[in-house]
Amino acid sequence: MGKKITRRGIAKKSGGIGLKTTGITVRRFLPNLQTVKIIENGTVKRVRVTASYLKTGKVLKAPKRNWKPEAPVDPAAIPSS
Repeated sequence: MGKKITRRGIAKKSGGIGLKTTGITVRRFLPNLQTVKIIENGTVKRVRVTASYLKTGKVLKAPKRNWKPEAPVDPAAIPSS
């Protein structure tokens, strides 16, 4: 939790009469969560992990799946007997 303080005016060191507080808003500091696939106990799972945890390399991401559909068989290319 925290606060965002909104001010208006010119600072005294810039020649003004000082900053006036016009509003205080309560805000929340949330972690930067990312959804990633990881390998846990030999199975692939989708979990939410913070970005800082990913950058440290503490999570082993699942490899990309390089599956491609089979090419259709052309009947003219099959030799007949």
